[in-house]
Amino acid sequence: MPEFPPYFAALQERFGDRIEETAMPLGEAAVTVKREAINEVLAWLKDDDSTLFDLFLDLTGVDYIRRRPRFEVVIHLVSVPLRHRLRVKVRLDQDDPVMPSIIPVYPAANWFEREAWDLYGLRFSGHPNLKRMLLYESFVGHPLRKDYPLTRRQPIVPLRKPEVRRSDDAREPGEG
Repeated sequence: MPEFPPYFAALQERFGDRIEETAMPLGEAAVTVKREAINEVLAWLKDDDSTLFDLFLDLTGVDYIRRRPRFEVVIHLVSVPLRHRLRVKVRLDQDDPVMPSIIPVYPAANWFEREAWDLYGLRFSGHPNLKRMLLYESFVGHPLRKDYPLTRRQPIVPLRKPEVRRSDDAREPGEG
């Protein structure tokens, strides 16, 4: 069984019951954090000399339809100087799938949070522009949820014809 990284003890000591779980699934460090503590924990992970998780790599959602709480937000971090990785998870209830935006700590999470909202319906309070980015605004539902009906018909979006632009200049080829 792989050893826990040394910062796990410091993390649990500092944040107490705000850390729900630490684990090493398949030898990869993972920590589950209560949603209200996520930014405080991430700021410590980013700035503490024992962790230095300076690189935000990814954020996504997971739908465990038969489990309670149903959803998880999964964040992957990397410490470039210390050469280690961490998976940070936040569990969200089906009836209240909301957590604070992590943009104040990792600004690069912006579009990842928008994608999780668009596809899973996970909301990030305090996000500066939480709107759909892959699907159109009148799309009904969140298609990566396990209970999304595969036969659902969506509103028809009128096709926009591309604008054709022509130059009024009668230049010869190669004249710039």
